[in-house]
Amino acid sequence: MSIEGESPSGAPAEVPPSVRAQLLATEHWGLLASRSTTQSEVLTRISMFLTFTSASVVSVALVGQATGFSDAFVLLAVVVLFIDSAIGLLTQLRVMNVAYEDLMYVTAMNRLRAAYVDLDPGVAPYLMAAHHDDEAGSRQTYYFFGARGSFSQVAGSSMIFMTTANATLIAILAGLLVTLAGAGTAVATVTGAVCGAGFLAVSVLRGGRRYRNLWRRFTPLSPTPPDKG
Repeated sequence: MSIEGESPSGAPAEVPPSVRAQLLATEHWGLLASRSTTQSEVLTRISMFLTFTSASVVSVALVGQATGFSDAFVLLAVVVLFIDSAIGLLTQLRVMNVAYEDLMYVTAMNRLRAAYVDLDPGVAPYLMAAHHDDEAGSRQTYYFFGARGSFSQVAGSSMIFMTTANATLIAILAGLLVTLAGAGTAVATVTGAVCGAGFLAVSVLRGGRRYRNLWRRFTPLSPTPPDKG
């Protein structure tokens, strides 16, 4: 009697191509579902952050009108901005993690398409998304119609949106702290601008370095041919 999955001689049985296609499709749908859930979750997180920040700023403005924008108002504004900034940084961390998780799902699905092409090479011309699991393949899957500039891709991302929002909060907070220390408006403005711009620059540089290190450590199974890279 032979064991299931083995031939009578004891060698592993050959899995029919139809079964392989079903297994690959099941994994593909699982990745699609996980990607959709993750994207929905992070968009909800961003919406919650914006709602909380808007509500807190309006509340501070109302308190300022009631107190005549006294020193107590400035202290309250600092506390509220500290809370907003903390929530913003946590949201930014989640947004950045989701961006790399999305890249992970895209790369995994590219690898599955490579398996589809191995099963039936004739389907390759009909796949607009890439079937190469490397950096060039991920860029093709994110944008089918040829090369798109890296600046456009990065500048329009949720990561940059959240980083810019946090840089603004940090700039305002830094300016208020300097004001509490007795500095004038000009010094507070310059300090806030430098802190906000510095935070934005450091975040972008760290994100870019993390992205480059990710591909440096990753070994693709179906790299893009040199003539298509």
